[in-house]
Amino acid sequence: MQIIAIPCLLLVSCSSSHDEEPDPVIPDNPGGTTTTTTKYGLDRQSVLDHFSSVLSGEDADFTAESPITAADATEASDYVWDLWRTAVKRSSGERLPKLSSHYKLAAWSAIKTPDAIWQVPEGGMSIFYGSKGECPAEGYPLFLFLHGSGSDANGEWTACLYWAEVFKDGPSAYFLPKSPQGGTGTRWFQPSKQAKWEQLLRQAMTQDNIDPRKIYIAGISEGAYGSQRLASFYPDYIAGAGPIAGGEFLYNCPPENLANVAFTLQTGALDASYGRALLTERVNNILNELAAAHPGYYTHKVELQPNTGHGCNYTLTTPWLINYSRNATPSYFYYENYGMGDINDEPRRYRDAFYNVRILQPSDDRSDPMVRTAYEMNISGNNIALNVRNVTLTATDPATPPTGTVNIGVDKKYSNATSGRVRIYLNSDLVDLSQPVTVTVNGAPKYSGSVSLSGQAIVESCALFFDPLRLFPGYVDVEI
Repeated sequence: MQIIAIPCLLLVSCSSSHDEEPDPVIPDNPGGTTTTTTKYGLDRQSVLDHFSSVLSGEDADFTAESPITAADATEASDYVWDLWRTAVKRSSGERLPKLSSHYKLAAWSAIKTPDAIWQVPEGGMSIFYGSKGECPAEGYPLFLFLHGSGSDANGEWTACLYWAEVFKDGPSAYFLPKSPQGGTGTRWFQPSKQAKWEQLLRQAMTQDNIDPRKIYIAGISEGAYGSQRLASFYPDYIAGAGPIAGGEFLYNCPPENLANVAFTLQTGALDASYGRALLTERVNNILNELAAAHPGYYTHKVELQPNTGHGCNYTLTTPWLINYSRNATPSYFYYENYGMGDINDEPRRYRDAFYNVRILQPSDDRSDPMVRTAYEMNISGNNIALNVRNVTLTATDPATPPTGTVNIGVDKKYSNATSGRVRIYLNSDLVDLSQPVTVTVNGAPKYSGSVSLSGQAIVESCALFFDPLRLFPGYVDVEI
């Protein structure tokens, strides 16, 4: 599944692709001083210590009593986010390098030395992190751009560096990882890679030169499969996704999860291998139906390019995506919670928090990848309707492209979940916090009353989502 050849490029020699060194790790007590500031009932050092433990892999729960008023919510959120940024800068380990313009290079594809190397089980994953154009006031749009699985990972990576620079999406920034392996070793979705994408998100969102409303995932060939899976896995973090020359099996990437993602898939109409063209056509049909059923959601542009195969026109994707921004707190979302893994000795991993919901107790045992729980939320005024359903999937519609029989469809059977517990985080973008809220689950009333506000909720949601657009001063816990 190699991508098409690129033109010959002028190579230049440079000792490093860095323009600047990364920020140094900030010590916990610069100069040996101790700060004991307390605001909004939150002790500064206690919050920093908690964030440090979370960054080291501990749970996000924060138990300090810290009631606040609705009038304090915005300033308290700003205070907590500043502490989170400090904790991220103080954390040791792999760092996102300084965003470089790479102006010394004749072309991005001439890079000789990576901007960083992040470790994954297969080895060192080289990183390109560069920008083009002047930085907008709100920060650059950022693309996580994934290469294909040709036998030579370096060739695939270099080709994607070329295309990333050519795409007419500037001003923009690109994070382009190079797989330590080519061929079947190039996979972008397993838990060890998820950890790196979350590391990228955590660090990028704390930087002033990245716009947290405009983060995208795109990729070519194997990178298309990876970006399509990751789009359905992380829809709450991205504004859009753009698989190119792909077409993933639909049980691996539920289209229903894309309600708030601008999604474009460009595939050659003659790209028959692995059912790519057939799967592209099928996902387009499903997204058309979903968009009709939910007006204003499921924005998509899925196209089969006539008379082209695997080497289709790559240049249409990112210029379309960059027009869309993320709605971090939508009134409607659907999330089918599916695991990703089961490859290279890595088990499946599920998300335990998405959008404004945290799973305190799952509604299924997660033993079967084709049995899942789907969460659908609809907020109208101060009324929150949450549907939680068990979903059993069956692959359907076998087709026989040149590479063997594949299933291009999936059948889903639903039943209401009868167990589980969730925490619903709330802020003023979602409801009027000065008024009572009601919560129903599968049509049954579960909560009616006011929402208690606290700095504790802001700290916990910050640690959980690491997202400046999702700092929640209140929450409601409900049984399924």
